[in-house]
Amino acid sequence: MTKEKNVYINRELSWLQFNARVLQEAADENVPLIERLRFLGIFSNNLDEFFKVRYATIKRIYDAGKGGKSELGGIKAGELLEEITKVVIDQQSESVDILNGIENELEKENIHIINETEIDEDQHHFIKNYFYQEVSPALVVIFLSEDVDLPELKDSSGYLTVKMSNSNGSDQYALIEISKAMDRFIVLPQKGDASFIIMVDDLLRYCLDDIFNIFSYDSISAHMVKITRDGELDFDSDLSKSFIDKLSESVKDRKSGDPVRFVYDKSIDDDTLNFLLERMEIDSKDSMIPGGRYHNRRDYMDFPSLGRTDLLYKKIKPLAVKGLSFEESIFKTIAKKDYLVYTPYHAFSYIVKFLREAALDPSVKTIKITIYRLAQISHVASSLINAAKNGKKVTVSIELRARFDEEANINYAEQMQDAGVNMLFGVPGLKVHCKMCVIEREENDKLVRYGFVSTGNFNESTAKIYTDFTLLTANSKILKDLNKVFNFFEVNYKVNRYKHIITSPHYTKTKLFSLIDDEIDNAKNGRPAYIKLKMNSISSYKMVDKLYEASRAGVKIQMIVRGLCCLVPGVKDMSENIEIISIIDKFLEHTRLYIFCNNEDPKIYISSADWMTRNIDNRVEVSCPIYDKDIKQELQRLYDICWNDNVKARIINETQDNTYRRNDLPKVRAQFDTYNYYANKL
Repeated sequence: MTKEKNVYINRELSWLQFNARVLQEAADENVPLIERLRFLGIFSNNLDEFFKVRYATIKRIYDAGKGGKSELGGIKAGELLEEITKVVIDQQSESVDILNGIENELEKENIHIINETEIDEDQHHFIKNYFYQEVSPALVVIFLSEDVDLPELKDSSGYLTVKMSNSNGSDQYALIEISKAMDRFIVLPQKGDASFIIMVDDLLRYCLDDIFNIFSYDSISAHMVKITRDGELDFDSDLSKSFIDKLSESVKDRKSGDPVRFVYDKSIDDDTLNFLLERMEIDSKDSMIPGGRYHNRRDYMDFPSLGRTDLLYKKIKPLAVKGLSFEESIFKTIAKKDYLVYTPYHAFSYIVKFLREAALDPSVKTIKITIYRLAQISHVASSLINAAKNGKKVTVSIELRARFDEEANINYAEQMQDAGVNMLFGVPGLKVHCKMCVIEREENDKLVRYGFVSTGNFNESTAKIYTDFTLLTANSKILKDLNKVFNFFEVNYKVNRYKHIITSPHYTKTKLFSLIDDEIDNAKNGRPAYIKLKMNSISSYKMVDKLYEASRAGVKIQMIVRGLCCLVPGVKDMSENIEIISIIDKFLEHTRLYIFCNNEDPKIYISSADWMTRNIDNRVEVSCPIYDKDIKQELQRLYDICWNDNVKARIINETQDNTYRRNDLPKVRAQFDTYNYYANKL
């Protein structure tokens, strides 16, 4: 297809619009007040990762002297860097306004966030004591001068730039690091029904004279700055080093990567700002973002609740999966039929129970599992270690290059390796992103397979806030295919054939094209034809073009895309049969679900793969067919609940204005209605 203007939405600009939807949640007065603050934190954290990864990648293209138009959807790298900075400045300004509004609303709830100018005598004594006991011992202060090299500033850490001025014009500069180990929000003693919080930034401002009392100055001021560095990993080519050693060194090197974004308090004086920029070698293509008084607003994700449950979303109690019991053997139960676990509506504990049972069951001989991200304290990892200690043959394919979780995965890999687990460290040139487990159990002198396949990570922490499907199955056809994927990990020069699952990098595009072609053929021949897709992102131009082809043939296409979306829906003679919505709400929508009409005999897959080039061509992914009739009906119903959302659904269109979908139909809020759907089934 000819790449014309408006055929694709640039992926970086689309991603920024996704983050704008997160910001909409912070602005939504119907969202509980403290949750709104936490959405501001998510917005800021997302932006940090965006600059570390995507902005840094574009800057590399620019620095290499490449235009980048082919890689960037028709926009030159330099122009895109400028456009991103413009959009981010606008979003940052909006986020400051939202924060100010939230703080005003908190005051109405008798919650006061005070600064260093608002401290009374009682609070003065508490703060001074807190400073000397908790803050001062851990304080890192860096003096800046023309004669001494500036040490590397930590990626995404906040720093107070301190200027000590004298009447003789001999100014001194210093940086105070706001360590991640410090509590960002200090809860002060309550006064009656009133709660008070001061940010550690303002506590430090209040205590500047205590920090610099050995120096002479007439005035002292402090303004916050933050630097974001390139998050790409560059690998050593030394063949004598193990992969773990190379990765460990590369993660350390990341901490001193090239700067790509510099955020500063817009009230900082020009002399101080120019001094910093010169010392830090910030150039014109590093994104310079003037901001408010506070940065690292990602810390708002951990804003204290102060016991105010009325200002938080009501916690849901994970529901039981009908037919599954913690008091009975999971093996015996799923031997009879498949079961679907949908976290966080269902308890992740079913997956842990499955692994714990496998670790203890004398009949279980082997366990094979893929791991991408683990919880900080992982019951999954401890179950696998337990199994190895009980003599099971345990094989773990762990992706050490899971971005920003590399150190945690290295630590767990070493623990499991020490316990006798057979560790596989991915496939050369590919990330292992599929989520699956195969267990072999001896029954009547033969090995019988059980297992599960998921759309999300086997992570107890994220399972509380990410929506993900996990299929528990004893289907021998599916499990035989999954076992072949594990064989590929160990002998990856051999490409296997799969009869049921769809795998990347070898078959995903071909198989998905075939499924779409079937719908095109049905539409052209007057038969029912539709495609329903739910995913996090779509940026593969090949997949976008194929959906355009299906739309032109008359196939009705519904898509629920949480994040970036390069497809332009609703354009006459190109995509007029495609509708797209995005849902941002209490939980992070993470499920990947593909439904193809197949002449009213739907083919349904759950998948680890989004429709991005990396998932299709550069990763090991698995899309698993659903054969159980009850689960097929369940997934279709769940999709329809999401599609009918008219509370938290935004319309994705050419103008990218994130308009909420509103209509006169009864209100449907997908996440709340999904929970009620399962509650009513019990």
